[in-house]
Amino acid sequence: MIPIKDGEIHLWVADYESIACNILDGLMALLAPHELAQQRRFHFARDRRRYLVTRALVRTVLSRYQPVAPEAWQFTTNPYGRPEVANPEVHDLRLTFNLSHTHSLIVLGVAKERYFGVDIENIENRSCCLDLARQVFAPCEAVALVSLPHEEVQTRFFEYWTLKESYIKARGMGLSIPLDKFSYSFPKPGVVAIDIAADLGDIPERWQFWLMRPSERYSLALCAERLSVATVLVSRLITPDFEDVSVELPILRQG
Repeated sequence: MIPIKDGEIHLWVADYESIACNILDGLMALLAPHELAQQRRFHFARDRRRYLVTRALVRTVLSRYQPVAPEAWQFTTNPYGRPEVANPEVHDLRLTFNLSHTHSLIVLGVAKERYFGVDIENIENRSCCLDLARQVFAPCEAVALVSLPHEEVQTRFFEYWTLKESYIKARGMGLSIPLDKFSYSFPKPGVVAIDIAADLGDIPERWQFWLMRPSERYSLALCAERLSVATVLVSRLITPDFEDVSVELPILRQG
């Protein structure tokens, strides 16, 4: 079993397109009947593979922390749809997790009794949209975007996007939180800061942020409740045979 200490957040990264075909067949046996039914509903093979690896990743990774068979994990959701562990026998461990996926990559975060959110985006496979930024970002963010050199706009758009997604996922309230009610700034190199509208019932000091680049193709953001102990990030990469190895995720900004 893997121990997880107070203050630690473990990030598990998987390239679902690299998982070997013979491994995929075995992963099917880990899914619950409703998950298998959902997997079959996807029209495209890539989406079926992504869903299968995602659900199997959650189950097999959680089983690294608690002696529960991967197929025996049970889940529920909060009123806004955030998934949570429902197994009564693991309540004392107080595991929390959060999940995100994009073209090719999946990231799963695991912590102990801590609210946090993670988001990853493929910044090469998607185009930024300044019109969307003007509609849903805070005005100061939209102004900052259009003032950047053209070659920097794509990267900054997805930095804003992943940071915003990580915050609303950490709050566990999804898009019921308007994206223009909070904003990010980068006051100096390597630093990210958040400003939150008073009517959201929150304060910036409650949260910590990390902006990472697993590679040049991806932007990864993590938002977590600030604790009295220092936060330690531990990262693992899932290999094509569904084993894991340590990996360093370069941190570009934090705050």
